[in-house]
Amino acid sequence: MTTTPRAAPAPSDETATGVDWSQWTVILLKPDCLARNLVRPVLTMVAQHVRVSAERSLNPTAEQVFTHYADILPLSAELGVDVAAELRRIYLGHPVAVALGHGTEAATRLRGALGPTDPAEAGPDTIRGRFGTDTLRKARSEGRLIDNLIHSSDHAGVVARDLAIWFGPGAAALLTPSLDPGGSPQ
Repeated sequence: MTTTPRAAPAPSDETATGVDWSQWTVILLKPDCLARNLVRPVLTMVAQHVRVSAERSLNPTAEQVFTHYADILPLSAELGVDVAAELRRIYLGHPVAVALGHGTEAATRLRGALGPTDPAEAGPDTIRGRFGTDTLRKARSEGRLIDNLIHSSDHAGVVARDLAIWFGPGAAALLTPSLDPGGSPQ
């Protein structure tokens, strides 16, 4: 019997008080995106919706992964897959890329551009629809989680948590709105 790890509480970054979190989103390019050399094409599509900054690659730790996916860790029975084992398989030992997105209603706008979780359900004008090759049906038949390239903050209320998980202490210093070529914040 595999025990489900408990997610550590998200680190806090108290220097980020006063931030308008609706203007920010955290972008996570998953290992399948990097393995298929899709970082540039995916971020190019992301940049059509938000200004991308602070891009970096990293090898995620178990603590980062389990904190980020704390909401689905208890759902193994419902999903029909050992979620903790799958998260280990997908993420540990495999690089990811993270970046910040900035713009009006950034999290909401970018989530729409990603498309549904299942690339088979996503329109061709979405990131998952254009680049995704996996399907929920195939993943379930193989007893695994779906490969769908990208995640972004679900809504403005989780951006601070996502920022702390993926960028660590002092990350608030990265929250400097860039100016677009016209000179106004995007």
